Amino acid sequence: MRIFTEQELKQFVSLNSQAVHVVEEAFTSLSQNEVSMPPIMRVDIEDQNGEVDVKTAYIKGKEMFAIKLSSGFFNNPKLGLATGNGMMILISTETGVPQAILLDNGYLTDVRTAAAGAVAAAHLAKNSIETVGIIGAGSQAKYQLRALNIVRKFQKVLVYARSADSAKKYAEEMGAELGIEVVAADSAETVVRNSDIVITTTPAKEPIIKAEWLHPGLHITAMGSDAEHKQELEAEVLAKADILVCDTKAQCARLGELHHALTAGVLTEETEVVELGDLTSLWMAGRSNDEQITVCDLTGTGVQDTAIALFAYQEMVKRNKGLTIENNKILQNN
Repeated sequence: MRIFTEQELKQFVSLNSQAVHVVEEAFTSLSQNEVSMPPIMRVDIEDQNGEVDVKTAYIKGKEMFAIKLSSGFFNNPKLGLATGNGMMILISTETGVPQAILLDNGYLTDVRTAAAGAVAAAHLAKNSIETVGIIGAGSQAKYQLRALNIVRKFQKVLVYARSADSAKKYAEEMGAELGIEVVAADSAETVVRNSDIVITTTPAKEPIIKAEWLHPGLHITAMGSDAEHKQELEAEVLAKADILVCDTKAQCARLGELHHALTAGVLTEETEVVELGDLTSLWMAGRSNDEQITVCDLTGTGVQDTAIALFAYQEMVKRNKGLTIENNKILQNN
């Protein structure tokens, strides 16, 4: 058994083109029916504004698969704590014996979620974009922008958050990090109307983006709705999309933005919905012209977790990092 800490993982596992490629391959495997992935298990702790998810998937041919515990407690910032947390366990696909524990405190989830956003943008955003819109100013809002910077170049970012102070702080931090202009906007409408691509990163329970704000050429990646009660996009937004993409249609129909559009009746079961893996496998085309409106609904999948956990494990083992437990003894690797 190997154990890796958040500090080690952050040192040797980065959000880079390789991580994006690993997640892209995971979606292709899912599309090609090479993945066994059960529905998400979730526990809601409503009195503390929290939730805990359990996600997992087995990718055929891999020597291990991951089981991930992921929490989101949205009152934590008031306590000076991060909203997200979690850990991953890698289990042998040959024996069922646990092989590694990745004590990442949600870091690998941040990486794989942002990587999925980059994959979506690579297939659905215009090749040439000038302004990026970010809704939300938390940790994932930062990771999504970093990931987008891997697959698209842009000159300006507009950010909107419920807290004006948080948006201003985000603008200062990300502007300095990326060396571009990042401006705190006064409304979500301003962001949407003036951006080529918009990424929503909130736990909103009521729609933030309205259909009337959409314009030709816009791409939206919505990654905040991962439970039935969450919703960032007005249902009509999905109906206006020329191309509507989900990480998995079944999961999004249960708890994503697609779920709300189906419930509202603006879409039906017969509406064409493309899965992200159909794009990464090149079975279907993404954006074909600069006038299309495209929307991607990301709810987070177990196959992403197994893919990023295996990637992290390989990166750590080849550097001989972490702790090894052998014959009930803890050995410190170099």
